[in-house]
Amino acid sequence: MFNLKNLIKAAAVGLGLIAAHAPAFAADKDAKPTIVLVHGAFAASDSWDGVAPILQDEGYQVISVANPLRSVSGDAAYTRSLVDSIAGDVVLVGHSYGGPVITNAAKGATNVKSLVYVASFAPEKGETIAELAAKFPGSTLGEALAAPVPLGNEVNDLYIDPAKFAALFAADVTADKARLMAIAQRPVTDYALNEPSGDAAWKNIPSFHIFGTADKAIPPAAMEFMAERANSKKTVVIDGASHVVMVSNPKAVADLIVEAATAN
Repeated sequence: MFNLKNLIKAAAVGLGLIAAHAPAFAADKDAKPTIVLVHGAFAASDSWDGVAPILQDEGYQVISVANPLRSVSGDAAYTRSLVDSIAGDVVLVGHSYGGPVITNAAKGATNVKSLVYVASFAPEKGETIAELAAKFPGSTLGEALAAPVPLGNEVNDLYIDPAKFAALFAADVTADKARLMAIAQRPVTDYALNEPSGDAAWKNIPSFHIFGTADKAIPPAAMEFMAERANSKKTVVIDGASHVVMVSNPKAVADLIVEAATAN
């Protein structure tokens, strides 16, 4: 018989809208870790479309979170509710702004096996994204932003000017793909970029890092600094890769995630 309650629950699972009390995923304790992918600002869940099938072909359950991009603390709590619903180990993967989200979401989570930072920030407690982005020269994000969209309460939504999106964000993907990404970009609030991070989970959970030398959103020097500070188990640097290294080099990103999932 048609069961509306079950249908709604199934739809919520598919969209990543999992409450802390939801039935657990991956109930088999001997199963491979579940891979939870967290996209960054000016992106969406489909930014993982090249990576996810590779992981699935390797036998991993993959969940791509619809990151709200409203605040680091709020987005981390949202992601943590999903992590807490998973029975068994989890590998948390964050791109760009998703890095601070997983850094905060994993703190105190007993089932997070490792953290993977994909062209992303790995903040220390009290640091902001804006602060880390300005720590080293090389980011052109500020000059590529469109006019802020006021939301009230002195909070604004930020978008990248579509005409500047490809050069800043996705210089090593096809023009057609970059154009679609610019259209589908999701805004982040300026509040989120200036909210101090909480305790850093990378101090207690092994981390893995991958980024490109041609990243114009986060200076490669900043990502190298953060990887070294986090005592990265492995850092992969892709020559010529842009900020969306998971789109342009999905195999390299997937390979590092598998390494993080299988590491002792």
